[in-house]
Amino acid sequence: MSNALVIVESPAKAKTISKFLGDGFDVRASVGHIADLPSKGLSVDVENSFKPNYELTERGAQVIKELKALLKDADELYLATDEDREGEAIAAHLLEYLKPKVPVKRMVFHEITKTAISEALDHTRDIDYKLVDAAEARRILDRLYGYEVSPILWRKVNRGLSAGRVQSPSIRLVVEREEERMAHVAASYWDLEATSATTPIFSAGLQSVDGSRIAMGKDFDSLGVVKEGVVVITESKAGELVAGLANVDLEVRSVEDRPYRKSPRAPFMTSTLQQEGGNKLRITASEVMRLAQSLYEGGFITYMRTDNVILGDDAMTAVRSEISTAFGQEFLSAEPRQYKSKVKNAQEAHEAIRPTLPLRSPDVIAAEVNARELALYKIIWQRTLASQMSDATGTTVTVKLGAETTGAVKADCEFSTSGTTITFAGYRQAYQEVEDDSESEEKEALLPPMKVGDKVKIEKYSANGHETSPPARYTEPTLVKKLEELGIGRPSTYAAILGTILNRGYVWKKGQAIVPSWTAFAVVKLMKNHFTELVDYTFTATVEEELDEISQGLRVKEVWLGEFYYGNGKELPGLKPLVEHNIANIDAATLNAFRVGMHPTTGEEIVLRPGKFGPYVRCGENTASVPETMTPDELNVEIAVALLAAPKYIDPIGEL
Repeated sequence: MSNALVIVESPAKAKTISKFLGDGFDVRASVGHIADLPSKGLSVDVENSFKPNYELTERGAQVIKELKALLKDADELYLATDEDREGEAIAAHLLEYLKPKVPVKRMVFHEITKTAISEALDHTRDIDYKLVDAAEARRILDRLYGYEVSPILWRKVNRGLSAGRVQSPSIRLVVEREEERMAHVAASYWDLEATSATTPIFSAGLQSVDGSRIAMGKDFDSLGVVKEGVVVITESKAGELVAGLANVDLEVRSVEDRPYRKSPRAPFMTSTLQQEGGNKLRITASEVMRLAQSLYEGGFITYMRTDNVILGDDAMTAVRSEISTAFGQEFLSAEPRQYKSKVKNAQEAHEAIRPTLPLRSPDVIAAEVNARELALYKIIWQRTLASQMSDATGTTVTVKLGAETTGAVKADCEFSTSGTTITFAGYRQAYQEVEDDSESEEKEALLPPMKVGDKVKIEKYSANGHETSPPARYTEPTLVKKLEELGIGRPSTYAAILGTILNRGYVWKKGQAIVPSWTAFAVVKLMKNHFTELVDYTFTATVEEELDEISQGLRVKEVWLGEFYYGNGKELPGLKPLVEHNIANIDAATLNAFRVGMHPTTGEEIVLRPGKFGPYVRCGENTASVPETMTPDELNVEIAVALLAAPKYIDPIGEL
């Protein structure tokens, strides 16, 4: 009887696959990468075609020792690591270090089911060294980037800092959003709301006065300047209008009915699962991926690192059959819905993230997973079914109502209200997405029957004051979405990048919001002023495209690395000459000083510095620590003066 050694990446996956393979197969785990570039030194021979000097990790050496012993009793070797660049690189390293004398087969699958494993055994292939080249090119480029740039951060900003191809642009995004908040000038405006005395009750908002549209928050720019063509209602004007409308009914001026139709979104890929899972379950991107990994290794969902949104033919058939059975034929879309990834540089080797076949409802697997895993599985299950269901339909009604104020000064006021009535739930019967505020659909609301000319009795008019808000800080889901839109990084890297910038103190969290540290401001200032190309969003996305080209055999790894490191004599300056040219021009004192303003009493300049033991403000010889809980946009001259005046060695002002 033959004996095959099968190597996968994780022990959990090995345990699940063993159930399907049975006797004659010994399934073991490499536990991820077994070899890497040593942490110290460059470990890349830039003079010899960028040859990497890999070495076995401490754990990898033990794994290889154990696998070699098992290989002595094996007749063939199956390398069954993940089918992506990193999985291919692990397979190549296993082959290199094991040096097997038996036949070797590369085995790949996208879900851990009996059928999928059986098909993978029947359709083995060789290692794809173009994929290995792409993985190696990424690893070498990231090492070159970190090796050349990180020491500059140590010398010019603070020890222990690091620069990274995806990490640095990610920090730049967070810092630039905070700078927008700091530059924001709040503008005040008022509006009116009319509350009806009808059944059902509804509210209508003031839209125009004497034919001129009233200003809303979106009409002001970041400096608080209102656009032309709108009128700003002040508090006093709002009070006048409320008084002038007292006991005045509104007359219906127009009623517009329009059909409402909304289609379901595509099944999940990695980034959208991180966004939706993070929003719905209120957990980090890393936690979403940890739960998804566990579900995948347990055989409950397909591979969780993918930028694809398609369903395979078998899955499509199974999903549509499930919809017909569970909801009825009318909830099934007329034709199978085909989706295309909107992600830049999408690699479409895998299916979307979906439940494995045969489909099992959340109730069926509830006893086999923990509560968090089940919650994520429900989201994946519901989104997968919804993707093949019919549109949600209904009617959106917009009603405009108006009246003239009474009193000495007349003003024509027009109000508007709208409501959407869903007449057929469609896909919403299975799933409702978390909507961004900026993208939210019309709210479902009931309005009483109204026609032009009707008088509507108003219970009360109320004036409401508002202040424009700065742009919202990123949360983990919205930062992932932005990175995805820009084509920066890969779905498989997002959670790790977020973890890195949090753990290294570049950012911190205030609730769900991601706040940059002052160290992050200094790093971004250095990078933008002296290494613009390295934090350029287009450059970072282009790297991803070119790595794809390497994986397809359209670029040569060594040539590409040479152009990145030395330049190509054209538009690309090259990392090494860029560093050599700029390092002497970096003034650490200027780099680490952020102007707060002038002291109102002494006339001296107040600056903030991100110190070794935390940020502090300085005015002349006087210094004061800035509370760790104070966000950059909260610091102003008034706060800084109070901090500087506070007695030393006690909790500083501002700690709440």
